[in-house]
Amino acid sequence: MSSKNSWENKASARERLKAERERQAKRDKLRRQLIAGGAVVAALAIAGGIAVAVSNSGSPSKPLVLPANTSGPNGTTVIYGNKNAQHTLSLYEDPRCPVCALFEQTDGKDVLQGAQDGRYKIQYTFGTFLDQGASPGTGSMHALSALGAALNVSTDAFVKFHTALYTQANHPQETTDKFSDNSYLFKISDQVPELKGNAAFQKAVKDGTYDAWAKKMSDSFNSSGVQATPTAKLDNKDFPVAGNAFPQTGVITSAQLAAAFDKALGPKK
Repeated sequence: MSSKNSWENKASARERLKAERERQAKRDKLRRQLIAGGAVVAALAIAGGIAVAVSNSGSPSKPLVLPANTSGPNGTTVIYGNKNAQHTLSLYEDPRCPVCALFEQTDGKDVLQGAQDGRYKIQYTFGTFLDQGASPGTGSMHALSALGAALNVSTDAFVKFHTALYTQANHPQETTDKFSDNSYLFKISDQVPELKGNAAFQKAVKDGTYDAWAKKMSDSFNSSGVQATPTAKLDNKDFPVAGNAFPQTGVITSAQLAAAFDKALGPKK
């Protein structure tokens, strides 16, 4: 690659990062407007400045069905790794979040490996606030319900489907709502051996079996106090993985992640 092309690529990357930061700032502002007492009560639509009423309170239209492999209030505790691990890495994400996708593409494999090595367990909490963002839709909530259906199959199926949702080839632009489309989710789930052609999984997604659970999970996110995604906490202490701390890439690099874990947990044995 020529030096000119390299400079142009870097400049383009900086412009994309700047644009993404501006979008994230708008999302953070919207989220602060959305959250009141742990529930989404109202929003001012960013695009066009149109006021819209939204609510995450009230009775769900479907009965609450908890996926297998969950625990805690309303099944909102989702753990990957040894549940008796001394340390806990808490991850907060929104399925439609582009920075979450970048984080998972950059660091997801390493994060999972740490849990597999027993250094910590991962606890996932998912929000759906981007459905009420500048490009409103239902994709975050629907993808979260599908994650519940995958979790009901097995924890491994859940983790593989979670990874597949965020891959560059599968993760849609934030301005689109492709995760609201069953056929698109099934195209992704077919990349997971445990879910490929799995009639029970597909029926659960089509029927919205875990819609009420997804709402409970989203409510749990809303009450967590987390203001942006992705957010990580190690043993309830902030563990930066994205944002202004990483101006070159927008997310923590693999080398930075390894160093941060070694500093917090001690060198890997």
